[in-house]
Amino acid sequence: MTALDNVQDGSHATDSAYASSAESGRIFRLFAWTVLALMAAFLLNNYLTYWQDLPGVAPIFGGVANGSAPMFWSWLQLALYVALVAYAASYVFRTGKTLREDSIRISNINTYLIRAAFFAVLIVGLVDAAISFLRVEGWLASVVGDTLAEDLGKSRFRGAYVHMPLIGLSVVIAAFTRTLGFTWLALLVVVAELLIVIGRFVFSYEQAFLADLVRFWYAALFLFASAYTLLEEGHVRVDVFYAGMAAKTKGYVNAIGSVVLGMGLCATILIIGMGGKQNIINSPIISYEVTQAGFGLYVKYLMAGFLGVFAVTMMVQFVSYFLDAIADIRGEPGGRDHDSHTIQ
Repeated sequence: MTALDNVQDGSHATDSAYASSAESGRIFRLFAWTVLALMAAFLLNNYLTYWQDLPGVAPIFGGVANGSAPMFWSWLQLALYVALVAYAASYVFRTGKTLREDSIRISNINTYLIRAAFFAVLIVGLVDAAISFLRVEGWLASVVGDTLAEDLGKSRFRGAYVHMPLIGLSVVIAAFTRTLGFTWLALLVVVAELLIVIGRFVFSYEQAFLADLVRFWYAALFLFASAYTLLEEGHVRVDVFYAGMAAKTKGYVNAIGSVVLGMGLCATILIIGMGGKQNIINSPIISYEVTQAGFGLYVKYLMAGFLGVFAVTMMVQFVSYFLDAIADIRGEPGGRDHDSHTIQ
């Protein structure tokens, strides 16, 4: 065998190893994007079934249909799952992204979702507090008229015609800004608490909507920031053993933990919370549930949805974390130093 043959054999071996590595990487990418596709299909079908009164996919598998729409719609809803999974597979096989590139892309998508959610609770909270303040002081009718003032006292009207447009506006704003927003939200929680204290002890003025506003913002701050905390590895970790592990071993721990504990928990929250019309997330949102306190904020139904936002954003971030962990196992460059949180 000549030297040229040795070089050619080495080149073929390298190409074969690279092809095998790319193929195995594609399998993990396919798994990650399929998880996201199934979650998106589940959320869309939840809206179609319980907000648009379509039957859902349950009748296909012998379950009870929602509403009285024909079975044809059930098959279309099932086709939605197939279509989104097929689109995810098409993306994976059309692109040659590395695991870390896909991990970053998924994390960036999640950052946008969190940013939109923060702006939504910020704007909705301020506007709803202003409406509640005008109502409790008896000034709302003089500002917007008797008819609109009466409508704004109904949760379904305020939710559909005030909150939902503001949430849509927040989605647009999130596309043109890069701040996550929770730093400002944290400041406003402190300001709102300060106003309650000053109002109560200085002016003897206290209203239910102020306490509702603090709870509304604080719940959002706690739940929405969880995915960002995961990205920054700020969650409490019992690292007695983990800290001394090699990078590859940490990758195994993170990958298995992301799938079994992380994705499993998020899927459980979504299925239990949104698996039926009367479930803990769906029921308050569909009925635009409000607190029993007079003249409080009309946002209790949105706070029920916070749990869904938490599950969705954490699921997306766990998928990103999973891909990053697999890249660590494979020894791909650009990994995170899990002790200092820096990129290698």
